[in-house]
Amino acid sequence: MLDLRSHFSRYREASPGRLHLAAHSHHYWPDVTRDAQLQAWDDAARLADRKWGHVLGPVWEAAQGHVARVLSLPDPKSVVFGQNTFDFWVRLFSCMPTDRPTRVLATDGEFHSFTRYSRRLAEDGLIDLVTVPVEPFASFEARFAEEAGKGATTGGYDIVLFSQVLFGSGRVVPDMERLVAAVPDRETFVVIDGYHGFLAMPTDLSRLAERVFYMSGGYKYVMSGEGAAFMHCPPGWGERPRATGWYAAFGALTARQEGAVPYAEDGFRFMGATFDPTAFYRFNAVMDWLASVGVGAAEAHAHAHACQRAFVEALEAEGAPLRRDDLVVGLDEPRRANFLAFRRPDAADLHARLMAADIVTDVRADVLRFGFGLYHAADEMGEAARRVAAAMG
Repeated sequence: MLDLRSHFSRYREASPGRLHLAAHSHHYWPDVTRDAQLQAWDDAARLADRKWGHVLGPVWEAAQGHVARVLSLPDPKSVVFGQNTFDFWVRLFSCMPTDRPTRVLATDGEFHSFTRYSRRLAEDGLIDLVTVPVEPFASFEARFAEEAGKGATTGGYDIVLFSQVLFGSGRVVPDMERLVAAVPDRETFVVIDGYHGFLAMPTDLSRLAERVFYMSGGYKYVMSGEGAAFMHCPPGWGERPRATGWYAAFGALTARQEGAVPYAEDGFRFMGATFDPTAFYRFNAVMDWLASVGVGAAEAHAHAHACQRAFVEALEAEGAPLRRDDLVVGLDEPRRANFLAFRRPDAADLHARLMAADIVTDVRADVLRFGFGLYHAADEMGEAARRVAAAMG
């Protein structure tokens, strides 16, 4: 049985009364991240102006290598980092034509970074947005593939987006390759939001790396906090984004800036501007630590599922109002994420009761979500369920 709780001692001891069941959102950080944060400060003091050569050299390259290894990418240089995934959406949309609205296909289950921005652009007629409902789940892939194929008869889509894991329910899209293959136009940007997939479950992009953008980051399952989002950028798409920061020309800053604006050919073409590099130290520290204890995406995924099952069984034993039948994606569905989503009309009220009892979950409309990570152990799920049941009354 996997038990890594001792590696999270600082977070656990900082608020010992807190029961944190939101390991699909703000994960606890392992202890190694504190040393990494201090190392970033020490490097800044030691190197001063020269720190950027170190950050964009060994630190950056190590982070790229970690991402490429987890995703089975052929070239780590296809990976670019940013402060958040919204940064990447701004840059991706800046690659689109300006003489007509951008045609976008997505699902109605995408995260706010995309949905808010795309809805606002649609309000002003800057994009034509089509969304495919994710429910019923059983027919989602067929319906989405059919709509993606229709693009060939209507001028084609400029962007096709879907999530690897639907954040509102925990449903995993099992056959990403099928959805990608359904896009007929080779000019279309295909984007996969992998924030609930990266390091949460095994993900092999080796056969999709030449075709899709894939974005995720360290805030969730990498457990390294905010500020280290990343995007894999396939060659040939988005070669000259208009939303381009001065770091995209970092290697040529000393040369005279004349003629057409130059871009890197790898992922660096999507770079922005000055950023806080501390997150990348934490990111690398977590990835190195996980390698040292022999834990990867498969182990993390299996551990979360074991905690889920133990938690639900204990809830039932406690007579809690949350029932197995309330789960949007049931425990008998192997294609589920590392969190549980209970659909209830009183979800917001239950969430408030839990927060009042210092039990951290989150709520999305009528869905109450519980997440399980490496700072949990399956044998503590009984006590967790007892506290949850008591708080709900």
